[in-house]
Amino acid sequence: MAEFPEDIYTEPEPETDTLANLGPLTAMAGIWTATKGLDVNPKAAGPELQPYIERMELQPIDAQTNGPQLFYGLRYHSHILKPEEIETLHDQVGYWLWEPATGTVIQTLAIPRGQTALAMGKTTADAKSFRLEAVRGSTVNGISSVPFLEHAFRTDSYRIDIRIHDDGTWSYDQQTTLIIPGQSKPFLHTDRATMTRIGAPTPNPTARARR
Repeated sequence: MAEFPEDIYTEPEPETDTLANLGPLTAMAGIWTATKGLDVNPKAAGPELQPYIERMELQPIDAQTNGPQLFYGLRYHSHILKPEEIETLHDQVGYWLWEPATGTVIQTLAIPRGQTALAMGKTTADAKSFRLEAVRGSTVNGISSVPFLEHAFRTDSYRIDIRIHDDGTWSYDQQTTLIIPGQSKPFLHTDRATMTRIGAPTPNPTARARR
C-alpha cells in the first residue's frame, strides 16, 4: 500500500473550528506562564543551572493543506526571562501541528540566533503524553544552524516530551544534544517547565467569522 495517494492535488474539506480538532494539542491552546522553569546550559566553567520564567501563547490557526494532507494547528510564541530581569533570555516562534489521518504531531521552531528545526512524533488524539524528535542531517525532521553554531555548539538532536496534567496544566521536558569543541562527550542541554493557563485561546479566523 502506497504511503501517499496517487492524487496529490485534491484537497479535503476541513472543519472550520480548529479548537475542536486539535487532538492531543487541545489542552495546550491558550496563554500560559511558568515561574519555575530550569535550563541547564553549557559554559566554559561547566554546566550552568539557570532558573527562568516563561510566557507562552498558542493560538489556533485555520486548517492547512498540502494537497490531500490536512493539518490543524497552533501558532506559538515563547518568551523567556531570568527572574527579576528585563532582558530576553530566549525567544522562540513556530507552529504545533496535528495530522489526524496519520496520528502525527509536528513542531516547527525558529530562534533569533540563526537556528530552525522541525520535530515530529506519532501519538493518538486522546494522548496525555507524547514525544517529538529532530535530528541533524534529516530532510524531513531536521535542524539547520548558522555557521558559528554549527562549529561551536553543533546541535545533533532535539527531543521534547509533552505531558498533559489532570489539573489543567501541562509540562515540557526537552533535551538538545550539543557537540562542543574540546569536550569529549556530547553536552545535554535541557529545559523543563510546567505551564499554567492565564488566558483562553482565541478561535481561529474562519471559526470567528462564522459565529
